[in-house]
Amino acid sequence: MVTPERFAKGMTFQQYVAFVGTPENLAREGSFNRPRKDYSGFLRKAYESAHLSEAQQEALKWLTAQPGGPARVLVIAEEWSSDCRRDVPMLARMADVAGWELRIFTRDGSRITSTPAPDPREQPNADLVAQFLRKHDGQTFQSIPVAAFYTKRFEHLYTYLEFPAIYHKDRVVGAIRAPRPGESKEEALERGLRDFFAFQETPFFRMWAEAAADEIISMLHERLRVGSLA
Repeated sequence: MVTPERFAKGMTFQQYVAFVGTPENLAREGSFNRPRKDYSGFLRKAYESAHLSEAQQEALKWLTAQPGGPARVLVIAEEWSSDCRRDVPMLARMADVAGWELRIFTRDGSRITSTPAPDPREQPNADLVAQFLRKHDGQTFQSIPVAAFYTKRFEHLYTYLEFPAIYHKDRVVGAIRAPRPGESKEEALERGLRDFFAFQETPFFRMWAEAAADEIISMLHERLRVGSLA
């Protein structure tokens, strides 16, 4: 469970963006064995350009107005993750439109975790991460982003994990990074990374951010209408 006191210890989106650019954050381990990159400017721009249709905005306000409707969002994220860079600004935009209170918590400690379950000795927010693990094909993952939606009384409604259902990430990213004829292993890695970073600037990533909003809105609607998600 998440208490009001624990929730309050998270960062607002503005605080999180500022934290991303601090020496404290940049000193933490980066992805792909590279130094941590300052994505604070990217996140600000992504938030400013995050688009919600009129229907999405109206649906969000309808959900919030319902008895027992969503009022708070707990997000677990790391800015080195492309999924987090895509979805967290959209989550912040949704929260602003709906009037939800949003708090962001980091998943990792000084190093990027690779274990199935969080380690309290290494991860300061292990107590939260442990509540939202992804289980797939008999394996457990500390997937991010996590967006857990709660009522005003901190009753859990729904949790969004990692990416929208229409984004078949393993297939898409696997094809982008796949070695090409004549490439060495090192050349394929470097070219694959360049191509994937370039791909993140295409309309497809913006489309999937909007798809995440649709998925979240739909699932919250089902939760309130039916009373459960299963």
